[in-house]
Amino acid sequence: MKVYKSQEIKNIALLGNDGSGKTTLTEALVFESGQIKRRGRITQKNTVSDYFPVEQDYGYSVFSTVFHVERNNKKLNIIDCPGSDDFVGAALTALNVTDTCILLLNGTVGLEVGTQNHFRYTERLKKPVIFLVNHLDDEKTDFDNVVEQLKAAYGNKCVPVQYPLNVGQDFNSVIDVLLMKKLTYQNDGGDYKVEDIPDAEKDKAMEWHQALVEAAAENDETLMEKFFEEGELTEDELREGLRKGLVSRSVYPIFTVCAYKNMGVGRLMEFLSNVVPYVNEMPAVHNTRGEEVTLDPNGPTSVFFYKTGVEPHIGEVQYFKVMSGTLKAGDELTNADRGSKERIGQIYVSTGATREAVDQISAGDIGCTVKLKDVRTGNTLNAKDCDNKFNFIKYPNPKYTRAIRAVEESNTEKLMVALTRMRQEDPTWVVEQSKELRQTLVHGQGEFHLRTLKWRLENLDKIAIEFAEQRIPYRETITKSARADYRHKKQSGGAGQFGEVHLIVEPYQDGMEDPTMYRFGNQEIRVNLKGKEEIDLEWGGKLVFINSVVGGAIDTRFMPAILKGIMSRMEQGPLTGSYARDVRVIVYDGKMHPVDSNELSFMLAGRNAFSAAFKEAGPKILEPIYDVEVFVPSDYMGDVMSDLQGRRGLIIGMGSESGYEKIQAKVPLKEMANYSTSLSSLSGGRASFVMKFSSYELVPGDVQNNLIAQFEAENNEE
Repeated sequence: MKVYKSQEIKNIALLGNDGSGKTTLTEALVFESGQIKRRGRITQKNTVSDYFPVEQDYGYSVFSTVFHVERNNKKLNIIDCPGSDDFVGAALTALNVTDTCILLLNGTVGLEVGTQNHFRYTERLKKPVIFLVNHLDDEKTDFDNVVEQLKAAYGNKCVPVQYPLNVGQDFNSVIDVLLMKKLTYQNDGGDYKVEDIPDAEKDKAMEWHQALVEAAAENDETLMEKFFEEGELTEDELREGLRKGLVSRSVYPIFTVCAYKNMGVGRLMEFLSNVVPYVNEMPAVHNTRGEEVTLDPNGPTSVFFYKTGVEPHIGEVQYFKVMSGTLKAGDELTNADRGSKERIGQIYVSTGATREAVDQISAGDIGCTVKLKDVRTGNTLNAKDCDNKFNFIKYPNPKYTRAIRAVEESNTEKLMVALTRMRQEDPTWVVEQSKELRQTLVHGQGEFHLRTLKWRLENLDKIAIEFAEQRIPYRETITKSARADYRHKKQSGGAGQFGEVHLIVEPYQDGMEDPTMYRFGNQEIRVNLKGKEEIDLEWGGKLVFINSVVGGAIDTRFMPAILKGIMSRMEQGPLTGSYARDVRVIVYDGKMHPVDSNELSFMLAGRNAFSAAFKEAGPKILEPIYDVEVFVPSDYMGDVMSDLQGRRGLIIGMGSESGYEKIQAKVPLKEMANYSTSLSSLSGGRASFVMKFSSYELVPGDVQNNLIAQFEAENNEE
């Protein structure tokens, strides 16, 4: 295979909602490039994409697929991404290592929430966008309506380059308003015949052509002047204007295609090879130090590994993008993240599961390799005199969590090894060993996401697993001041144990002034501040510990032991055994024995005094509250809002965003356990949501009573 230079390479992400036809389009693109002799079919499980067993079994894409096509002496690297929002990690990774995005739409449905989500990612990353309308052979496709939807959502930047003539089973021709010609296909697709535009279509074609010319001219002053003078641009000038418009995101061209019949695919490839920007025409990436890294094939070699795949009989396949320099087979590089040395044995370019060996790859190109010793997803390998690290891929917060365990306890260690390996393939899986909840948690993007994980563990790793709902990380706190004392005394022959602690507890908030006096009934207790510690608790909140002991009632050397005893009770609150937080403790008096007092005695006295005071201080349970944003078609808004309110959710805002309604709410984590499944059912799969931790808030009284009763019942059973 030819070694392509940076100015001959284009990197493209192929995104779209489930059912838009990405896998079928991939087959047509690879077929048109001559890499396969016959197009595969999803039903026959022989496609270039979706070649993993889990994808073939479930019938939907799980992993991104890297492939390339060569056209007009240019190399197009294309990454076909899963459509489901559950596998958003693959889409975000692809967008970060490519320069242009094709957003494929199902012409029978139009703009879907998945398309909206993907567009938001392109907006955030400032990536050029091409809209591609598929399924023109379906009678329900309404191309003009899809165009109107796109314009309503994204404005007049959406400009059709083509429109279909005869949508439905007999579809075989389009009007191309860039070429100003009619393109007619044979029944088997592929090549097309160029014809004059029929008289009946000339007015519409000219109107859309003028809109395209105006959009192209707006991106170049010279073209704009010519357009004003002559009212027209040449085909090459149109391409140049559209290319600049793509880079600046001031133009979103709309193309048509019938992927199943391979109609429009060749013309799309011509546009991709002639118009979309090369890798060296896009803004440079910055390393973790904020330094710009130029795509210079003659610069120092720096390679970013963005994806790990695990394939039968091969093991780990590591996918990379050359960020600078030229990577050659046999190069010795240093892992900037792990400090280890790596030798690149062989370099490949991919077309799905098929890999072709090459001697070298230039800056901006995408390739893969195998059998690396110590490379993980997100690592950077550098040549000498280069110290780049890259961390530009930001993944979304998880929104679906389950506790996981091996059915056979003997497989627990094997399960953890498998989970660690699988997270290398998909960083949106987050595995957590929760000491607090005494569970191993797997956080993901949705039910499908975790269902796929279960399939792979059971079918490939042969580990039977069970999912369960995660326990909720409640917190306990107090709502008023209370005092207590406790004497620990033990005599068992020889030296005994003695320690007595008197203390006060009260709720704590940041910025509170130091205490000076407390009154409990007729007793007045003055505070003489001798020492103060503010402890930021690892589970959130604070413990403030004040030593107010005067007259030597308790030796200062025993204060750390008292604090240790208090901390042990903070880790196991009296109501539900949850962590306690936001408490101030004032030790104001006590007693000690010249012989029998020791650290253990005061630790136990402090622990029990704190526990007694906590129970008298109006203890309350706090629950984690999450900020939830739901994107939903207006037809389903009422049902979704009612459902959120039924989950104790508080609606705090509503608005419209690109044709969809956005609902903002605060919802307890306890109520979000099955939300992704419920939302999909409520909206017919057309809504999506994101969530992130907001704060801890008091639970309602009835919920607190239930939680305490449940905790007591569990303890009695034990």
